[in-house]
Amino acid sequence: MSSTGEHDPSALPPEEMQRAQLYALLAHLLARPPGGDFLAALAALDGDASPLGQALRGLAEAARGTDAAAVEEEFNTLFIGVGGGILSPYGSYYLTGFLHEKPLAELRGDMALLGIARADDVKEPEDHIAALAEMMTGLITGAFGAPADLEEQRRFFDRHIGSWAGRFFTDLESTPSAAFYRAVGTLGHRYLEVEGKAFDMTA
Repeated sequence: MSSTGEHDPSALPPEEMQRAQLYALLAHLLARPPGGDFLAALAALDGDASPLGQALRGLAEAARGTDAAAVEEEFNTLFIGVGGGILSPYGSYYLTGFLHEKPLAELRGDMALLGIARADDVKEPEDHIAALAEMMTGLITGAFGAPADLEEQRRFFDRHIGSWAGRFFTDLESTPSAAFYRAVGTLGHRYLEVEGKAFDMTA
């Protein structure tokens, strides 16, 4: 997604920066397979005793047990493949069973209202889970203007992520072809649970 905002993310409260970093991590992992340097950084992650902290530890363990070539092959099998991958990481598909349906049109309408534009070099539909995680990062950090308030973030999350992405991450956790990405599925699943509960508390 292209950004036009000039807000300084370092001015965010620490908890908001942590939220943005987790969304950015998921966006990176689901947009492309991580290279060796990124896997090494993931291997150094640690977490607390919470379910989310344990998911971060699981991701670190998965990163230590693989290499870039194996992860790239797994990524291609899961999400690309010949004629399509095992999983379809698009909101329209999970909500309607088809690509390029009404949920994508609704997302594009909200993107226009929020000042979010698809980058020229991006070919995937905007309702790809990686793109949506990137949009949440930008709404939190102010990449598309001023940081969105929690109500605006909650509306976007509920409409375009919370309505389906939990099922995607559960599928990713349970897909036999997933090894490294099983840990990514667990992290996404648990993080969405935390986000959903937090937004419910602010409603």
